[in-house]
Amino acid sequence: MGIEPIRPKPTDTTAAGNCRVITDFVSRALAVAIMVLTILSVSIQAGEAKFASMVIDADTGKVLHQVNPDTRNYPASLTKMMTLYKIFERVDQGKWSMATRIRISARAARQPASRLGLRAGDMITVEEAILSLITKSANDIATAVAEGISGRERDFALKMTATARRLGMRSTTFRNASGLPHRGQMSTARDMARLARALMRDFPHYYHYFSTPSFEFRGATHKNHNKLLKSYPGADGLKTGYIRASGFNLVASAARNGQRVIGIIFGGRSSTMRNRLMVNLLDKGFRLTSGRAGLRITSAAPPAPIAATAKTALAAEPKREAEKSTKTPTASKHAWGIQVGAFAKQSQARSAAENVASKLPSLMTNGRIAVVPLQKRNGRTLHRARIHGLTQRQAYRACKLLKDCLQVRLADPLEVASAAR
Repeated sequence: MGIEPIRPKPTDTTAAGNCRVITDFVSRALAVAIMVLTILSVSIQAGEAKFASMVIDADTGKVLHQVNPDTRNYPASLTKMMTLYKIFERVDQGKWSMATRIRISARAARQPASRLGLRAGDMITVEEAILSLITKSANDIATAVAEGISGRERDFALKMTATARRLGMRSTTFRNASGLPHRGQMSTARDMARLARALMRDFPHYYHYFSTPSFEFRGATHKNHNKLLKSYPGADGLKTGYIRASGFNLVASAARNGQRVIGIIFGGRSSTMRNRLMVNLLDKGFRLTSGRAGLRITSAAPPAPIAATAKTALAAEPKREAEKSTKTPTASKHAWGIQVGAFAKQSQARSAAENVASKLPSLMTNGRIAVVPLQKRNGRTLHRARIHGLTQRQAYRACKLLKDCLQVRLADPLEVASAAR
């Protein structure tokens, strides 16, 4: 008599089948949920990294063109514009000088590229830090600056955000000083335009750093990542930025014939594409601002006719200080100017005056570049770099912003034309 095999009861078979059905259902539900969450996550990220662009008139702030200007994106190294703003602020407050030395902490030294590569305990001056942030976009130096100002980078980021709010950057939040990836660090094209204008308005005396083509440090040369400085006529700043989540970002400014525009791009697919788009933006900006009254950076005399008697008098006038003329001072409100240096070469003087003029566009309306020679007793000639045709208020405010500046009252507005020849 054989032994019958034990067979599962029908109820057991039904229960096992139900368990398998339930398990399969749960697995499929989980898979669908994961897929939905993944799609949502990708969609959110795509929204955050959406392409955005803007071009504005730097003098007035008028928006000339915009695409998604208020879409929040990762700023990447555009963040360093605010880090630089805080450095300039600290220097102007007298808390730092350009020669102040900043210590590199172990945490700063560990920051990923791009970096200058200093070791813990190394020192760098404030001016070297500025140049490394602008050209190399050094993350280790950004962290060192943050720690040098606030002790902790987190505390410094809170100060950055507070300054952003004060400047009207309502959609920007900073979480670090470098722009390295952080989910909470976001900004917009509109806010970056505000920051660029604030840098020009509040620190015109430091703006020239943004056009530095390269920075040499400890035997190594670090070239500026902003290629438009060489390829686009009139370009003189400001900052590039890139992390994988942001795409290729750029805030650029250029000045031509007394007109300045600022362009912003978020989310370029490549640096080449970003630069081409920026060229188009800046070109469009200049087309739309052409004809607007502004500073004329030119050596030519003003187009207004000059009386023959005045020409004769000016031709006979020796090369002396315009403000020492024996003529009765004019009552014209534009009978003021500023002097920003004296140089051995005329080209140096003109370059210095043009540099200052490009930094203070809002104060230089109707101003004219003037290179005024001064014959010294030893036979040498000094060329004084000036901007003529300002109001007294404009001259005062300009010199208040500039370190080396002298207000000049012109004896006769016609001397502006004479000096500018």
